Amino acid sequence: MTTDLPTRRRPTETRREAGRFAQSLANTLGEAVERGRARRGLTQAQLAARVGVHRSWISRIELGHGRAVPLGLWVALGLAIDRPLAISLSRPLGEVREPADSGHLAMQERLLALARATGRTATFELPTRPSDPSRSIDVSVRDSRRRILFIEEAWNTFGDVGAAVRSTNRKAAEAADIAVTIDGGPPYRVATVWVVRTSSTNRALMAQYPSVFAAACPAPSRSWARALTTTAAPPDAPGLVWLDPGTGRITEWRRGST
Repeated sequence: MTTDLPTRRRPTETRREAGRFAQSLANTLGEAVERGRARRGLTQAQLAARVGVHRSWISRIELGHGRAVPLGLWVALGLAIDRPLAISLSRPLGEVREPADSGHLAMQERLLALARATGRTATFELPTRPSDPSRSIDVSVRDSRRRILFIEEAWNTFGDVGAAVRSTNRKAAEAADIAVTIDGGPPYRVATVWVVRTSSTNRALMAQYPSVFAAACPAPSRSWARALTTTAAPPDAPGLVWLDPGTGRITEWRRGST
């Protein structure tokens, strides 16, 4: 197995590093070929016949000696063992990567900004039970003038609606204990709202289970939208509003609409 690519007499550091990466890939791919061949019940000779090479090539590839194997042969091997080759260049080295929860963070960022704009105090990921990180409120907002503690849960997507309801109810109950201790005055009223990303998937989900969402979030959505974007007080009951990720606008959820 040889390559026709021209090389410098003295390899550069980049070429040396590339060689190390290439060997690692050859080892990984060789093992994958061997496992795939065994899974298909093929001998090395049978696999070689399928891709049009001598059996010794398959033997060397499976031993990790496939650094110089042409790309076309790797493609053929992948097809022969029902594991098509997938190749891509990674992100540029040093490039700043978006965090895994960037969509959720963007919603929280908007809610924090709205709280500041309405003269309220906001907290990011307020723990209601410090020993359990899952009990943190996405955004908690304190309206000191009216003595109201907002629990604002941001939903990019729903994995388990029932679990989301139970989680929010637990947080609300635990936040009630926090509300008693704020600034030594009378207890704050706890008000809970779901802020849901506007998407076709979420709209379809709510259209499929309208009674479930109406029972979980019975308060008038228009009143909650106004409470989040102005200095108006929120309803007593839990509510639900939409947040458009493109514009950052909060809009009401109209029951029965998609």
